[in-house]
Amino acid sequence: MHVGQLLQPVPGGIGRYVEHLVRALPGAGVEVVAFAAGPPPPALAAGGTAYVDLGRPRGPLRYEAWHRLRRPALPVPGDLVHATSLAVAPAGKRPLVVTVHDLVFLRHPEHLTPRGVSFHRRGLELARQEAAAVVVPTAHGRDELVAEGFPPDRLHVAPHGVGVPTPPEPPEPRPASSPAPGVRPPFVLFAGTLEPRKGVADLLVAHAALRRSHPELGLVLAGARGWGPPLDLSAEGVVALGSVDDVTLDALYRAAVALALPSRYEGFGLPVVEAMARGCPVVTSDAGALVEVGGGAATVVPVGDVDALAGALDALVTEAAHRRRLVEAGRQRASSFTWSASAAAHARAYRAAGAAAGGAR
Repeated sequence: MHVGQLLQPVPGGIGRYVEHLVRALPGAGVEVVAFAAGPPPPALAAGGTAYVDLGRPRGPLRYEAWHRLRRPALPVPGDLVHATSLAVAPAGKRPLVVTVHDLVFLRHPEHLTPRGVSFHRRGLELARQEAAAVVVPTAHGRDELVAEGFPPDRLHVAPHGVGVPTPPEPPEPRPASSPAPGVRPPFVLFAGTLEPRKGVADLLVAHAALRRSHPELGLVLAGARGWGPPLDLSAEGVVALGSVDDVTLDALYRAAVALALPSRYEGFGLPVVEAMARGCPVVTSDAGALVEVGGGAATVVPVGDVDALAGALDALVTEAAHRRRLVEAGRQRASSFTWSASAAAHARAYRAAGAAAGGAR
């Protein structure tokens, strides 16, 4: 399994997927050998996962060689190769499984760099040509790939999971303690990479409007800065924490009035179920797979509609009964997403890939 995303400066949601999946797969009867071009990622150190350092070339040079030349070959044992993103390693004579997280590079190429669009287009074409099985996190993702000409019988839906939280918290806003340095409730939380696709600029405008009637309401941004023009984060009440560890993120979810994820496109939206599991109500846009993942347990607003976003967040601040309903619905929805179930779905995709490759010989 390729775990190179964990060596990126901003691992993002794909990094969280890789980390959790590696830990969960042994429970589904899968022996994992992780590989990447670099030292073992710290996120895997505690789990005892077998690891192969591919050496040089590293980073973009290796990925370009994989995509353009299908070299160098992988000096990694195993019955198949799983590319956990569209950095598609050459599998040689073994079956190849590829995870396609989203098609933002086709649907909204303006939200990526030109190089990123080109890279992901090539990775998708390699998945089309070579993958015996393709894993997607949602039915929305499956349908998008069918529309792009992928055979439905090669597509396997494996939703992401969420860590099991500690006992439930009360659904009312939490007491004024600090879940992170510089953070005081009440606040709205954003969790994710700060880049154009995530709709953070819309959230900043909505928050400024909310501050007129709720001057005490903060906005906490938990995530590294990605590509794109820098955002103005100097407004009163805005706290940008950068990347945070899992313990801090857990505390932020539990203390927040709401999680806001007004993305322009999402292939899944892992913070949605992570927040729900911790009793944090969620407001999302209607973009990509967010409606499917929310499953009726999140407040959904039209993508790019700042007034609707502000109104949805205002309702969670002011209407206790509405908040309680969303908290309860969110907990129930999140309980259906587990990493053990995700690992079992991946194991089925691996078996299907092996059978397909065997039949092709």
